Amino acid sequence: MEKLVIQGGKPLQGEVRISGAKNAALPLIAATLLAPGTHILHNVPDLRDTRTILKLLENLGVTWTRKDTTLMIDSTHVTYSEASYDLVKTMRASVLVLGPLLARLGRAKVSLPGGCAIGARPINFHIKGFEQLGVTCRLENGYVDAEIAGRMQGNVIYFDVPSVTGTENLLMAAVMAKGKTVIKNAAREPEIGNLIDMLKDMGAEIMGRDTDRLEIYGVDRLSAATCSIIPDRIETGTYLIAVGATGGEATVTGCNPAHLPSLLEKLRATGMEIREMEDSIAVSARRCSGNSILKSIDIKTMPYPGYPTDLQAQFMALMALSSGVCVINETIFENRFMHVGELQRMGADIRTNGHTAVVYGKGMKGLSGAPVMATDLRASSSLVIAGLAASGRTEISRIYHLERGYEQMVEKLTILGAEVWKEQE
Repeated sequence: MEKLVIQGGKPLQGEVRISGAKNAALPLIAATLLAPGTHILHNVPDLRDTRTILKLLENLGVTWTRKDTTLMIDSTHVTYSEASYDLVKTMRASVLVLGPLLARLGRAKVSLPGGCAIGARPINFHIKGFEQLGVTCRLENGYVDAEIAGRMQGNVIYFDVPSVTGTENLLMAAVMAKGKTVIKNAAREPEIGNLIDMLKDMGAEIMGRDTDRLEIYGVDRLSAATCSIIPDRIETGTYLIAVGATGGEATVTGCNPAHLPSLLEKLRATGMEIREMEDSIAVSARRCSGNSILKSIDIKTMPYPGYPTDLQAQFMALMALSSGVCVINETIFENRFMHVGELQRMGADIRTNGHTAVVYGKGMKGLSGAPVMATDLRASSSLVIAGLAASGRTEISRIYHLERGYEQMVEKLTILGAEVWKEQE
């Protein structure tokens, strides 16, 4: 098993290019199950999670090839409809094959995802929605066994709380349902817009993109599509925060500034200089280097376009280096402060109480390197940020979490001037 080693204290400088979004690639790959033929997806990141869902699709009869960042996925011979626990347990997003399999084959048997380090994340939204479309769902032996005779029937579906994967799964099921389906209080993340673009390219009829009310008019058949994965807004935010934490200056390219409205405003409020361009963001925290000029700013995680929960841990690392007191409210997941103990090992002054964390900033020189352990994907990136800003050597174990969602992070950080490398445990 590998660990990540960082010799910290060097400002990040230069230019780094963002990869395609993991959270967009996964549902788009799953959507290829909807129609026979060869689908072409561009800007697909090569990550542990994308490899996992491709392996799952292989087990369902799909074949695929990759050339650079382009995937050619042939779903002509999809006949098998069961996703086993061995694959689903490694990535909760595997449940996204439920909707496409029901639409294509009228049946699906998918293992329940089980527990998750950052929270329960139940799929009751998915099951309730499928049942409203006429699907019979049985929970047996740890599996969702779903089937329907004939086509699904359009209906009105309401989410008590916006669910990203729930919205995606129901979208993919409803595009071939009979009649009209309305999803109310739908999630509005850019990744869902990306999925809608692909479904429409396949021949689906969907209205309401980027709103919380989606109208889907079912069609009889779909065809193979060509689509490009949007830039990863979470990777973008992670590098912006890392530059700020180290007192550096850099340009993040190949991104979409419009996908990060809340983060960019929060970073400006800390005193960082942010300049948005069409497909890049220039960030500077040079005047913060060596002192405590970064201001503490409160955040509260919310569904899009609010502050993203996937950038909460990274922002906490930044606030540990600020001047003042920051209050962080986590409203999305019940157990997303697992990185706090590891940041404390590096000298961060953080107190937690339920869903609230209070961060007492110690200034730009307030952290020191230490051996720490990653507990989940985004927690691991917060430790990388802390290690880059800290004095001395930081060793991060269990970096397989990091590799689920960040493509070539060591290489990209090295381009920015960081001293970072992998070693065997």
